[in-house]
Amino acid sequence: MQQRFDADDLARAVEAGVLQPGQDQALLTFLKAEGGAARPSFQSAHVAFYGGAVLIMAAMGWLLTVAWMSIGDGALLAISSLYVASLTALALALRRRDQPIAAGALAAVAVSIVPLAVFALQRVTGVWPFTEGMADYPDYYRYVRGQWLLMEASTVVAGLLMLRAVPFPFIVMPMALALWFMSMDLSAYLYSPELDWTQRHEVSLWFGLALLLVSVLVDGRIRDDYAHWGYLAGLLAFWGGLTALDSGSELGKFGYCLINLVLMALALLLRRPVFMTFGALGVALYLGYLAHDVFADSLLFPLVLTLLGLGVIAGGLAYQKRRERLTEQLRDRLPDWVQQALPALRR
Repeated sequence: MQQRFDADDLARAVEAGVLQPGQDQALLTFLKAEGGAARPSFQSAHVAFYGGAVLIMAAMGWLLTVAWMSIGDGALLAISSLYVASLTALALALRRRDQPIAAGALAAVAVSIVPLAVFALQRVTGVWPFTEGMADYPDYYRYVRGQWLLMEASTVVAGLLMLRAVPFPFIVMPMALALWFMSMDLSAYLYSPELDWTQRHEVSLWFGLALLLVSVLVDGRIRDDYAHWGYLAGLLAFWGGLTALDSGSELGKFGYCLINLVLMALALLLRRPVFMTFGALGVALYLGYLAHDVFADSLLFPLVLTLLGLGVIAGGLAYQKRRERLTEQLRDRLPDWVQQALPALRR
């Protein structure tokens, strides 16, 4: 577990004679300059920051009701613009007060509201690509349509600008969501007005894989952990698309299980528990399929699964104790060019 220190801790070190008077402030200044105080960690207050941000994102995003469309396009533009401007100003103020996590959470919320502002702006200016009543803002989160592209591109650009003003990894999350939408909407725009569900799942799968590869390239090569949210968004798109696809045969379903086992191995290789979470869930889904469809009448199958579950728990405990050694051993067995391409491990 990463240890975090504040001014009170250092003051106690001076009282105990560990540090000389004046060294505590010098050390605290050095740690802040190195960015130690800016590294995210899920302390209680930080959970509140992220939780509050998600609530606002939901309220002004996928949970926004159609009733909001009745207030008028001009009012909707004014309200959404006020949200973006106010949240951005508050984020900048919090960053100046050395509150980077709260600032980053609010900055991410501001970016997530940009699609709503662009939606209202298009309607006010008369360049809305849909006929009257054909699409409202809540449909942006439900349907694949090529006409959403300007909203998605504006969100990505706003996110890039926000990262320059408030550099914080969580801002990558609404950008990644917009890019995910863009991948499907661009496919619909170029190839077919209405993608069927299989095509949507395939686009989601390939976009998620691409985002995971980009995250691997970013991981460990910059100070802040931007790759964390890239991995999460990439796995949501890749694993979600993969799971939704119809495997079509027993061999295909077994291949699905193997891919999830690879995700679990990547958790060890990259030291990223999120891969273990998705991989284990995928394996559990495959085992559930076996239990209900293939071995429905077997008396031994529940016992075998129980033993397997106990083995997984024991393996998790062993992994927790020997994580560093296992990761190093696994990496040592890889070719040199693969080792060089992998991100540096974070402690």
